[in-house]
Amino acid sequence: MHEKCGVVGIALEDRDAARPLYYSLYALQHRGQESAGIVTHDGFQQHSHVEMGLVGDAFAPGDLESLNGSNGIGHVRYPTAGSVNTCCAQPFSVSFKSGSLGLSHNGNLVNADEIGDELADLGHAFTSDGDTEVIAHDLARNLLEEDLVRAVKRTMERIHGSYSLTIMHDETVMGVRDPQGNRPLVIGELEDGYVITSESAAIDTLDGELIRDVRPGELVVLHDDGTGYDTYQLIEQENTAHCFFEHVYFARPDSTIDGNLVYEVRRELGRKLWEESGVESDVVLPVPDSGRAFASGYAEAAQDDGSDIEFAEGLMKNRYVGRTFIMPTQDERERAVRLKLNPIRSTIEGKKVTIIDDSIVRGTTSNQLVQLLKDAGAEEVNVRIGAPPIIAPCYMGIDMASRDELIAGDQPVEEICEEIGADSLSYLSIDAIAATLDSSRADLCLGCVTGEYPYDIEGEETDRDVHRPEISGQPSPADD
Repeated sequence: MHEKCGVVGIALEDRDAARPLYYSLYALQHRGQESAGIVTHDGFQQHSHVEMGLVGDAFAPGDLESLNGSNGIGHVRYPTAGSVNTCCAQPFSVSFKSGSLGLSHNGNLVNADEIGDELADLGHAFTSDGDTEVIAHDLARNLLEEDLVRAVKRTMERIHGSYSLTIMHDETVMGVRDPQGNRPLVIGELEDGYVITSESAAIDTLDGELIRDVRPGELVVLHDDGTGYDTYQLIEQENTAHCFFEHVYFARPDSTIDGNLVYEVRRELGRKLWEESGVESDVVLPVPDSGRAFASGYAEAAQDDGSDIEFAEGLMKNRYVGRTFIMPTQDERERAVRLKLNPIRSTIEGKKVTIIDDSIVRGTTSNQLVQLLKDAGAEEVNVRIGAPPIIAPCYMGIDMASRDELIAGDQPVEEICEEIGADSLSYLSIDAIAATLDSSRADLCLGCVTGEYPYDIEGEETDRDVHRPEISGQPSPADD
């Protein structure tokens, strides 16, 4: 799995927004590394800078000085829909009769092709194959006929899927979260303005204060002068579909999402992992960095039960090695595991080891890790996973393997254990996830671990009654 995207929107009283946006994107870098961009508005015209690469590479000295204006939006991207090139990088900008529009999107639409085809028939010309441009064109069309709030609602009634958006219409900055709240979005207050962003860690970076999560189906409009904001509950649904993997893996541990501090969630998941499948061993090790909080909670719960298990760092991470999936051959991908992680033999040799990770996708890395520990002298290697088995792909904006690549897609746990070479293997239950998040299963998106999705996706089962918007013809008028 790979991270999704990060979005941010800022409105300030009397200083340029470009630098705070730039710092915010650094705080969100973990959510996307393919491209980064900022769009601002100075009250007269829009300014944009969008490039491929990490935030530090996308912006050269002097670029921020050309992004004038106290209002703006930003984006870091990992592509899950659309090509990997500059034309799909965001924020996406369009100019039309009613002004300028900038849009940053985290999520994935499942009816983008249908809406795009209809808009193309109406004369809209597209420059990319991403779903963000579809949203932008649909919203621009509605803004020709409606005021800002009604135009946003009409677009929300047509698009189907997962989205957290920051939008800028001329100098007005907005945030929108899809009616089931699949992707995170929060509001924060700064000393001289307000911010809407994917994670509260970006607010902390700006010395701001988290106000609250944007509610599912809610539109937040920041005042152009940075002195406040207005909210509009545009669509309400009975259940949410919060992505549980934000808490398990994607979000920064120092972020608060849907009222939960991610670090404490992961520690509690580790405690529940011990309660459900704890195994006596000499030492518990995290897979850095994603397994650290899980392993800490697991060890604490074990010790509370009277176990002598020790929490220790047994694998050191080389932070200058890139992702293994960019290696051209399987042999090189496997070699990259050794380049990225090196065992501390004194922690491992002659000991029964339990290693904690957040998930297993294809199983290649898990196999390499188990072998690495055994080569370092581990007497026994037990693997514990802080999430249920991933059996199905994600359609909501996570770049996940296809069904035939997922090791748990068609194998029971016993066979997976044998394939990765572990002495034992256990996953965390779905019920433990729901209990930790203080949520019912009906309010979580569990599609990747159940095969049943909270959205109406062609060819897939759904776990609830959903209404797919009508695409053909004119969109229905928004309520007053």
